[in-house]
Amino acid sequence: MTTQTATALAELSPFSYITEQGEIPSQVKGKVGIYAIFNAAQTLQYVGYSRDIYLSLKQHLVRRPNQCHWLKVQTVERPSRTLLEGIRDAWIAENGALPPGNGPDIGGWTQPIDAKQTLSTSEQDELSQLDDRARIKFLKKIARRAEAACIETLKQRNISMTLRFNPKLKESGLLDLK
Repeated sequence: MTTQTATALAELSPFSYITEQGEIPSQVKGKVGIYAIFNAAQTLQYVGYSRDIYLSLKQHLVRRPNQCHWLKVQTVERPSRTLLEGIRDAWIAENGALPPGNGPDIGGWTQPIDAKQTLSTSEQDELSQLDDRARIKFLKKIARRAEAACIETLKQRNISMTLRFNPKLKESGLLDLK
């Protein structure tokens, strides 16, 4: 639905985050608006807004694959940050509780995956003793390991879309789509 005023979250119909073809629904490609992400039990997890909903949903799917099952979307023709933030705040208020992704877990929804958090104690010790060049190589290896785990999780959800991760971020042990 395209509008310039807020539609109540309860008035919007949920639809599947992933189509039968294993993709994010194409009707949100290039659209500006606000979206609500729900888990498999249809519990609100995150409310966000974007200048390209499709690209944002793709990032969220990589960062939080197990929480991305259902969507509600409202697109707008003449976006303004004030309008989008107002709708986001109204939806959160209507929910009656702050979704985890808009509260304590906001970084997990909005920031690159930090593969360094998966390091064992011995790997942390090894990393601390490396020179700059060896450190970059080690962090790339850790990021690739996190990428493989992420892709495996997405395969289990029958996701078939192509994902391209930013190779430059891997040098810092971070993982995000390009």
